[in-house]
Amino acid sequence: MLTATLAGLGLGLSLIVAIGAQNMFVLRQGFRREHVLAVALICTVSDIVLIVLGVSGVGLVLQAVPWLVEAVRWAGAAFLTVYALLALRRAWRPTGQGLRATSDAGDGTSAGTVATATRTALAPVIATCLALTWLNPHVYLDTVFLLGSVAATHGDARWWFALGAACASTIWFFALGYGARLLGRWLATPRAWRVVDAVIGVIMLALAAGLLIRP
Repeated sequence: MLTATLAGLGLGLSLIVAIGAQNMFVLRQGFRREHVLAVALICTVSDIVLIVLGVSGVGLVLQAVPWLVEAVRWAGAAFLTVYALLALRRAWRPTGQGLRATSDAGDGTSAGTVATATRTALAPVIATCLALTWLNPHVYLDTVFLLGSVAATHGDARWWFALGAACASTIWFFALGYGARLLGRWLATPRAWRVVDAVIGVIMLALAAGLLIRP
C-alpha cells in the first residue's frame, strides 16, 4: 500500500509540476493574494475527480471517442489565445494592479497584509480557473489516460496509488498559491505587474500554439 501511494505521489508531482496554463493562473492569483483558497480548491478537486476517472477505467471509454479530446484541444487553444491577449493588453495598458502594503496594526508599515489595488470578482476567477483546467486536453491525456494506465498496473492497490496522486495535487496547488505570496514585495509596483502579465501572455500563446500544432 505504501509503495503504491508513494508511486502515485511521485507520478502525480512529475505530471503536475510543469509550466502550464493552470499553474500560471494559480501563481498569478497567489501573487495578487486574490481568491487563492477558491482557486486552489477548484484545481485540487478537479484533479482528484480526473484521477478517480482515470483509475476507475473511464480513460478506456474516452479512447473510444477521440473526437472529444480533439474538440477540447481546439476549445482550449482558443481560450488560451484570448487569455493571452488579455494579459498582453494588461501589460501594454496597465490598470493600476500593483500591490500596496497595509499593516494589520494600522501603523503604515509593510509588514502587514498585501491587498491588490483592483480586485477581480470571484465569479470570473472561478470561471477562468475552470476553463483553464477542463479545456486543457493534456489534463485528460496525462491524468486520465496515463495516470490511469499506470494505476492499473498496481492491481488491487491502484486506489492507494490514486490517493498518492491526489495528495500530490493537493500539496502542489496549495503550496503554489500560498507560496507565491512570498514574492509579493517584489510585485508592489505596476511596472512589475506589466512584466508578469507580459510573461504570462507569451507563455499562454506558446501553449495555445503547441495545442494547435500537436500531431
